[in-house]
Parts: sequence; C-alpha cells; structure tokens
Amino acid sequence: MNKNIDASTIEQILDLARWAPSGDNMQTWRFEIAGPAHLAVHAYDTRDHCVYDLDGHPSQIAFGTLLETIAIAASGHGLRADIVRRPEGRDTHPVFDVRFAHDPAIARDPLIDVINVRTVQRRPMKTTPLTPEHKRVLEAAVGPGYALTWLESRSEKWQAAKLMFNNARLRLTMPEAFETHRSIIDWNNPTHSPDKVPTGALGIDAMTLQLMKWAMVSWRRMSTVNTLMGTWAPRLQMDLAPGMACAAHFVLKARTAPRSIDDYVAAGRALQRFWLTMTTLGLYMQPEMTPLIFSKYAREQTRFTATPKLNEAAQALRRETEALIFTDALAPVYMGRLGYGPAPQARSLRRPLAELMKS
Repeated sequence: MNKNIDASTIEQILDLARWAPSGDNMQTWRFEIAGPAHLAVHAYDTRDHCVYDLDGHPSQIAFGTLLETIAIAASGHGLRADIVRRPEGRDTHPVFDVRFAHDPAIARDPLIDVINVRTVQRRPMKTTPLTPEHKRVLEAAVGPGYALTWLESRSEKWQAAKLMFNNARLRLTMPEAFETHRSIIDWNNPTHSPDKVPTGALGIDAMTLQLMKWAMVSWRRMSTVNTLMGTWAPRLQMDLAPGMACAAHFVLKARTAPRSIDDYVAAGRALQRFWLTMTTLGLYMQPEMTPLIFSKYAREQTRFTATPKLNEAAQALRRETEALIFTDALAPVYMGRLGYGPAPQARSLRRPLAELMKS
C-alpha cells in the first residue's frame, strides 16, 4: 500500500536527488508531484544551443544519473522506484513517470550517504594507482551490461592527456562553443555556484583566469587572444597536466551499443552508481566526454561548426580517439579521469528544490 507516500516523502527524496550531475551543472529537469506516490520528471536536452549535445545523448545520460539517484534516495524510505518514460513525449523533452511503492525487499542503499558529497575534481589528483580491490568494486558497480577500460600506465595516461590537450584546442577555437563556455562560468562566485561552475573549480591559475574573463566578454576578444597568444596556457593547466596527475583514465563501455533514449538513460544510471561508488572509496573524477562527442560527430558527419578547418581537426581527433579508446567490440559511452584526494575546494552546488519544481 502507498498511503504513506505523500508529497513530503517525495520532496525528501528529491532534495537528495537534485544533487545528481548534469552537463555544466545545467540541471535540465523539473519535478512535478503528480499524485500520491507519483512523480513526473520533465526533462529537456540542450541540443538547440549546446554544441556538445547536438544529438541529445549527453543530456540523456544525465537524465539517467538523476533517475538512478531518485531510486537510491527512495531506498532510504524503504521504497522501490518504478520508472517509465512516457511514449508520447518529444525526444527533446522526455517525461519520466516515477511511481513509488513500499517493498520489503528494498534495503537502504549505502550510496545515499555520498549523493551530496560526489563532485568533480578538475585539478591535479594523486597519482597513487588504483588498488585491485577498488577496481573490482568499481567494475561490479556498473552492472553486467557495461565494462570499464582502464588507461593507467604512464604511457596510457600520456596518450589520454595528449588527446584531451589536442581536443581542447578544438573546443577553445570554436565559435559555436563560445556561448556555452561563457554562460556556464560563475564569475561572481569563486568557490560555490548553485547553477553554474564556480571559477575556483576550473583548475587554472589567477593570471589565466583574469585573461579568460576579459576575453570572454565577446567572441571577437576571444578570437584575438587565441590568435595572439594561442590556447596553450589553459590547455596545459586544464587538460595536459591534470591528465598525468591522476590514478588513471577510464572508459565506460556498453556491451550493446546504445540506440534509443532509454539506452542512454540506462548508461547514465550505470555511470551514477560508478561515480557514487568511487566517492565511497575516496576517489574523485573529472569527466572527459568531448573526445567521444566530437569523434562521433566526425564519424557520422554531423555538422557542428561553420569553420572548415575545425571539421578537419575533428577528423584527426577521431582517429586519435579511436586508436586509444575503440580497442574492442564494446561501445564507449563515457570517459573520465579519476584519482584519490585531495578534495576540491570549489564545487558546483544545486538550485533549491523549490526552483526545480514545475510550476
């Protein structure tokens, strides 16, 4: 019976679930308590304005992290969360019905304790290798439908760091990415931001930060800085150096290539269990999705920029990405670097639950 699953209980679940990760902390979902024991999640992707999400798949992975977090948070109340996507919803704006039910088989998931602790670390981490036991636990966390590839030798980390360094040049010289970059940085909050990325979490020094702030007033300024000074400083600090300062890079791979929204949502659910499990082990993570995104664009000939030379650069990056990551018959769906402490001093927060409720 669901008579005790009232709005207050659902709000307690959502107050934890809102800490799920989303691309650049955009929080692309709104919640509606549709009835007793019934929650509707109104999601939306960012393909209309974000060059990193032209097919909606990165957003769909984020929807999965949210739905998995809802299910984990519900376990603290002894509830099972049954989740179904409404078939009549638009691909760009899917709606997920979540119905809660008391279930004596549901035990409190220990991952609840780290839902609001999990965060991104963009700065250097310890290079201490992952222990065999930690790797075993993380591999079990993703479930039978997924596998993890580890890039952990010095040579592999160097290849991954170079890939990110080369990929960052594409990102930083692309007009289509400029507005996204400018809109997600919270220049007024160096340590915490409720809906963006605080400047202290970017992983760059004060001089580079001030230059970036000046340049990001307009694409004309940014283009001038790129021409006169190049992009090596932010790429060195944000990509190459951190790429070596970690325990390993990882690739989350699906055993069956995802095709539908539901497939990408499922990948997001596996990712969130992996990320939360990592947090319980004292590990931090930085996503490294852009090589996968742009290699997919290049492979499928998706038009993502009006600048011809950048299309050529994407093809070169596709070859580099595939040589490093597409090493078996599995389908890469997510990539990142991870390592043990220290904890980041700056992090993205979340909007208050009241702001995420659908009016």
